[in-house]
Amino acid sequence: MKGDNKMYNVLTLNKISKVGLSKLTDNYNVADEMANPDAILLRSFKMHDMELPDSLKAVARCGAGVNNIPLDKCADKGIVVFNTPGANANAVKELVLTGLLLTSRNIVGAYKWAQGLLGEEGIAAKVEKGKANFAGPEIKGKTLGVVGLGAIGVLVANAAVALGMKVVGYDPYFSIKNALALDSSVKFTPNLDDIYAESDYITVHVPATPETTNMINSESLAKCKDGVRILNFARNELVDADAVKAGLERGKVSYYATDFPNENTVGVEGIITLPHLGASTPEAEDNCAAMAAEEMMEYLEKGNIVNSVNYPAVSAPMVEGCERICVLSKAESMDDVKNAISGACQFNAKTRGNYGYTIADVKSADTAKVEAVDGVLGVRVIK
Repeated sequence: MKGDNKMYNVLTLNKISKVGLSKLTDNYNVADEMANPDAILLRSFKMHDMELPDSLKAVARCGAGVNNIPLDKCADKGIVVFNTPGANANAVKELVLTGLLLTSRNIVGAYKWAQGLLGEEGIAAKVEKGKANFAGPEIKGKTLGVVGLGAIGVLVANAAVALGMKVVGYDPYFSIKNALALDSSVKFTPNLDDIYAESDYITVHVPATPETTNMINSESLAKCKDGVRILNFARNELVDADAVKAGLERGKVSYYATDFPNENTVGVEGIITLPHLGASTPEAEDNCAAMAAEEMMEYLEKGNIVNSVNYPAVSAPMVEGCERICVLSKAESMDDVKNAISGACQFNAKTRGNYGYTIADVKSADTAKVEAVDGVLGVRVIK
């Protein structure tokens, strides 16, 4: 286990925004082909079948979702995986607001009909006669249920309030930070069934987990108002498309807008499919790339972990005149790691699931005892 280098090699697996790459200093070599990278920057490239080189210390995903990265495999090799929560939140928020209007005013149907008038005579008269077929309700005064009050959910809730909607929010993991950012008029409920019962529109903003997969299903839809409109700009797995289609047929669901088209939803009357446009703005790509680059640099240069998805968040300013020992390990090895480090000027350690991370600032780093601890997955010294 070697000490830290002053030069870092960064492999890019997708095209990365120039704004993000500009954050990297002259101490970074960047290329899209590289044998022994210290870090990887990527967007959607699927890494599951990729051989992970021994040199690799960090993987930074320019975006929030990390299902394209083998998290446990990386953790077992002492590779810290980062993501960029909130960096694309405004872009997704704007698309959700678009979805609200698309599902309300029958804009898609109206557009298609109007385009079909091409070449006909008396278009203006036909428009006046036909427009009544595309009437739809205003969103003002209606109730929006927001499932998941993270960075995106809070922005959506606040924007909906500004547009005159009543908003009910649900999140079992609601953070203090997001609570402070949430508009005070949003009604928070600890009961998901309240969202189903009260909402005219429901938008989901939670990660795809075994608990949330198909959370919008026949059972939950049965608890909803007749004519409910469902929006999914988070993860395809959250909504049971068959249940939604059945709901559309019997009038339980008026519209379903999704950013994740598939064979089960494309071309279905009442389902508006968009080609995963949530974060497809230049601003979001720039924000995500810049945030990913900064997180990667902070870890490589200072050993601080912020926004990792497979290791705990541990960070502290480095004590002047000291060297920093950074230790990635199994959670059960944390006490042994601590006992193997002597004379620490500063010591910080945390666990996350089965893995732990320790940073210790010492006058002179001797890692032999630490490296000998069973369950240690990686050791670096930063000078």
